[in-house]
Amino acid sequence: MTTREVGEVLGVAVRTVQLWVESGVLPAWRTAGGHRRIARSAVDRLTRERADMLAPVVHGATAPPTRALRLLVVEDDADLRQLFSMMVEGWRFPVELSTANDGFQGLVRIGQWMPDMVVTDLNMPGMNGFEMVRSLKMAGADYANLQVVAVTALSAGDVADRGGLPEGTVVFQKPVDFSAIEDLARNRQMTLR
Repeated sequence: MTTREVGEVLGVAVRTVQLWVESGVLPAWRTAGGHRRIARSAVDRLTRERADMLAPVVHGATAPPTRALRLLVVEDDADLRQLFSMMVEGWRFPVELSTANDGFQGLVRIGQWMPDMVVTDLNMPGMNGFEMVRSLKMAGADYANLQVVAVTALSAGDVADRGGLPEGTVVFQKPVDFSAIEDLARNRQMTLR
């Protein structure tokens, strides 16, 4: 893990993590480029050992910790998937990111991983985003609480001509508005326990 990732997980500044590494509180190593890397096991051990010190405090009481948002990006364009990954790395809240290449892979990944939020393209080869989203939101599906965001180059008229999307699906036009998606993701993550 990077020092930034550790800081996000523990709710402390990057400089705090750096000082812990330098003082030996948190074991780490340096990459060839001089960047610090910390094993997840070391972070978990520090969390267990110092749980009382690391717990967030709200108005003098311990707040229940929020967990990382599980975000699935379904996109057939490899460059755009990579761009999503780079943007998510910069978010200042905990996120676990997974990706899929098409709607079929997306449905399999959703069933295996149970994400909190899915961001999907609509035009993809194989099973497209329309079919995937409709499958998720059909009556009797267990995904009523799953937040779905569609990103598309299609106009609102084109989306309607293709049968539209289920109620509650948030639609953004391409180019992707990463800051708006980040805001949705942050709000969703804050509700998780």
